[in-house]
Amino acid sequence: MRLITHNMLQCHVRGCNANNFPLELQEVVLEQEEAEMNEDFLRNMLGKLEYDALVATCHKLDINDLPVTLPEDAQYNEEFLQILHRIILETHVKSGKMVCPNCNHTYSIRDGIPNMLLAEHEV
Repeated sequence: MRLITHNMLQCHVRGCNANNFPLELQEVVLEQEEAEMNEDFLRNMLGKLEYDALVATCHKLDINDLPVTLPEDAQYNEEFLQILHRIILETHVKSGKMVCPNCNHTYSIRDGIPNMLLAEHEV
Protein backbone atom coordinates (compact mmCIF):
# COMPACT_ATOMS: atom_id res chain seq x y z
CA MET A 1 0.00 0.00 0.00
CA ARG A 2 1.41 3.35 -0.96
CA LEU A 3 1.31 6.23 1.49
CA ILE A 4 -0.92 8.10 -0.96
CA THR A 5 -3.52 5.37 -0.40
CA HIS A 6 -3.16 5.57 3.37
CA ASN A 7 -3.79 9.33 3.13
CA MET A 8 -7.27 8.62 1.71
CA LEU A 9 -8.42 5.90 4.11
CA GLN A 10 -10.54 6.42 7.18
CA CYS A 11 -12.37 4.16 9.58
CA HIS A 12 -15.85 3.20 8.43
CA VAL A 13 -17.10 1.22 11.42
CA ARG A 14 -20.75 2.05 12.11
CA GLY A 15 -20.98 5.05 14.43
CA CYS A 16 -17.32 5.98 14.09
CA ASN A 17 -17.80 9.42 12.55
CA ALA A 18 -15.31 11.64 14.37
CA ASN A 19 -11.54 11.50 14.79
CA ASN A 20 -11.40 8.50 12.43
CA PHE A 21 -8.64 9.90 10.19
CA PRO A 22 -5.79 9.34 9.70
CA LEU A 23 -5.59 5.71 10.69
CA GLU A 24 -2.49 5.17 12.79
CA LEU A 25 0.10 2.91 11.20
CA GLN A 26 1.60 0.40 13.63
CA GLU A 27 4.15 -2.40 13.36
CA VAL A 28 4.74 -1.58 9.71
CA VAL A 29 7.33 -2.90 7.32
CA LEU A 30 8.19 -0.28 4.72
CA GLU A 31 9.75 -0.84 1.33
CA GLN A 32 10.92 1.58 -1.35
CA GLU A 33 9.85 0.74 -4.89
CA GLU A 34 10.94 3.01 -7.71
CA ALA A 35 8.21 4.56 -9.82
CA GLU A 36 8.32 6.95 -12.74
CA MET A 37 7.77 10.54 -11.65
CA ASN A 38 4.78 12.34 -13.13
CA GLU A 39 4.82 16.01 -12.13
CA ASP A 40 1.35 16.70 -13.55
CA PHE A 41 -0.11 13.93 -11.38
CA LEU A 42 1.67 15.28 -8.29
CA ARG A 43 0.46 18.82 -8.96
CA ASN A 44 -3.09 17.53 -9.35
CA MET A 45 -2.85 15.57 -6.09
CA LEU A 46 -1.66 18.54 -4.03
CA GLY A 47 -5.22 19.79 -3.57
CA LYS A 48 -6.51 16.33 -2.70
CA LEU A 49 -3.92 15.30 -0.13
CA GLU A 50 -4.55 15.85 3.55
CA TYR A 51 -1.10 17.36 3.88
CA ASP A 52 -1.05 17.76 7.69
CA ALA A 53 -2.07 14.11 8.10
CA LEU A 54 0.63 13.04 5.63
CA VAL A 55 3.30 14.95 7.55
CA ALA A 56 2.10 13.51 10.88
CA THR A 57 2.12 9.96 9.47
CA CYS A 58 5.59 10.45 8.03
CA HIS A 59 6.92 11.70 11.37
CA LYS A 60 5.54 8.61 13.12
CA LEU A 61 7.37 6.50 10.53
CA ASP A 62 10.60 8.50 11.04
CA ILE A 63 10.35 10.00 7.56
CA ASN A 64 11.22 13.63 8.16
CA ASP A 65 11.83 14.93 4.64
CA LEU A 66 8.59 16.84 4.09
CA PRO A 67 8.34 20.45 5.22
CA VAL A 68 5.89 20.94 8.10
CA THR A 69 3.71 23.21 5.98
CA LEU A 70 2.97 22.94 2.29
CA PRO A 71 5.29 25.33 0.43
CA GLU A 72 3.53 28.22 -1.31
CA ASP A 73 5.36 27.33 -4.52
CA ALA A 74 4.72 23.57 -4.13
CA GLN A 75 3.36 23.13 -7.67
CA TYR A 76 6.56 24.47 -9.20
CA ASN A 77 9.12 23.48 -6.58
CA GLU A 78 11.02 20.64 -8.26
CA GLU A 79 12.83 19.59 -5.09
CA PHE A 80 9.57 19.43 -3.11
CA LEU A 81 7.81 17.47 -5.87
CA GLN A 82 10.64 14.91 -5.92
CA ILE A 83 10.38 14.45 -2.15
CA LEU A 84 6.60 14.17 -2.35
CA HIS A 85 6.88 11.62 -5.16
CA ARG A 86 9.30 9.48 -3.18
CA ILE A 87 7.08 9.56 -0.11
CA ILE A 88 3.57 9.08 -1.52
CA LEU A 89 4.34 6.92 -4.55
CA GLU A 90 7.55 5.04 -3.82
CA THR A 91 7.14 4.31 -0.10
CA HIS A 92 5.07 1.15 0.35
CA VAL A 93 3.68 -0.38 3.52
CA LYS A 94 4.22 -4.10 2.98
CA SER A 95 2.73 -5.28 6.27
CA GLY A 96 1.46 -4.02 9.57
CA LYS A 97 -1.80 -2.60 10.76
CA MET A 98 -3.84 0.60 10.79
CA VAL A 99 -5.68 1.51 13.97
CA CYS A 100 -8.56 3.98 14.20
CA PRO A 101 -7.74 6.74 16.73
CA ASN A 102 -11.43 6.92 17.70
CA CYS A 103 -12.77 3.38 18.04
CA ASN A 104 -9.45 1.44 17.99
CA HIS A 105 -10.64 -0.84 15.20
CA THR A 106 -7.65 -2.53 13.57
CA TYR A 107 -7.24 -3.00 9.83
CA SER A 108 -4.46 -5.39 8.86
CA ILE A 109 -2.05 -4.90 5.96
CA ARG A 110 -0.61 -8.01 4.31
CA ASP A 111 1.49 -8.18 1.18
CA GLY A 112 0.88 -4.46 0.71
CA ILE A 113 -2.92 -4.80 0.71
CA PRO A 114 -5.01 -3.20 3.46
CA ASN A 115 -8.00 -5.27 4.60
CA MET A 116 -10.80 -2.74 5.00
CA LEU A 117 -13.57 -5.35 5.28
CA LEU A 118 -15.72 -5.20 8.39
CA ALA A 119 -17.52 -7.94 10.30
CA GLU A 120 -21.29 -7.92 9.91
CA HIS A 121 -21.87 -6.38 13.35
CA GLU A 122 -19.52 -3.46 12.47
CA VAL A 123 -21.32 -2.39 9.30
